[in-house]
Amino acid sequence: MRALVIHEGGRLVVEDRPVPEPAADQVLVRVTGAGINRADLLQRAGYYPAPPGAPPDIPGLEFAGVVEAVGSAVTHPCPGDRVMGIVAGGGQAEYVATAASHCARVPETLDIVEAGGVPEAFITAHDAMVVQGGLMTGQTVLVHAVASGVGTATLQLAQCLGATVVGTSRSKDKLERCVEMGLDHPVLAPSGFDPAALAGEITAAGGPVDVTVDLLGGPYLGVDVAAAGHKGRIVMVGLIAGARAELDMGMLLHKRLVVRGTVLRARPSDEKADATHLFEGQVVPLLARGTIRPVIDAVVPLAEAERAYDQVATDRTFGKVVLDLR
Repeated sequence: MRALVIHEGGRLVVEDRPVPEPAADQVLVRVTGAGINRADLLQRAGYYPAPPGAPPDIPGLEFAGVVEAVGSAVTHPCPGDRVMGIVAGGGQAEYVATAASHCARVPETLDIVEAGGVPEAFITAHDAMVVQGGLMTGQTVLVHAVASGVGTATLQLAQCLGATVVGTSRSKDKLERCVEMGLDHPVLAPSGFDPAALAGEITAAGGPVDVTVDLLGGPYLGVDVAAAGHKGRIVMVGLIAGARAELDMGMLLHKRLVVRGTVLRARPSDEKADATHLFEGQVVPLLARGTIRPVIDAVVPLAEAERAYDQVATDRTFGKVVLDLR
């Protein structure tokens, strides 16, 4: 099979690798589309090695495709079924073997290649905002990097829940596109911002925040605490802006805030299965009806993966970039 392989120095090469054999509880999927995520860029740079059991040099945390074969203990899905899911690595190859419980169906209304950009974004968004953040109808959610893949997924899911959405971005153009998608309150976050000032803009626009989905980390955590309302929930998803922050802990105590960190890649298999099950039950029907949709910036052939990675690294993309493995 063709697979994207990370070589020394971060060079990306398409190579032939053996087709994996599915274990008893696994399925073998012929991959059609695989999204590129920030974690893939970090792995390429040598900062985010694959966990044990995942291919150490084949990136890819999500996939969509058609089930080719199933293990002896698998009753569902079946060969020929269209599925998508999350993996700890190896998704950017023509075939991937993964736990059957980590697969969700791909609706017939969804393009099978573009579906490769759905699982990581929408499972992360749903798990962070709904499952861990406990967002309820009528509340306010703050999304940093709202124009990213996870950001646009969070925006759409929040709208379905009847929440008010405040979104930040460093790009005015991206914010305008998010407004076209229904973003209630766009807030520009310039480089070198003052956390207290940015928090003031956020609360002036949308009021105290009930749930924050922070995809950036660093100084944005100080913004989250300052903008949060009483008993607000802050869910840290990414650390693109840095792994350290200064906090007003008095404000943290006074507001009785909850700050949680989350990650999908390193979770135990049963927890990934739970997140996938909730995604299939609560999010996939919305995708099937077209109520929400993946926001795809570009679909790029596997042979041009280097260009696709560079495109994501520029931070000029809106939504996801997906590799086409057909």
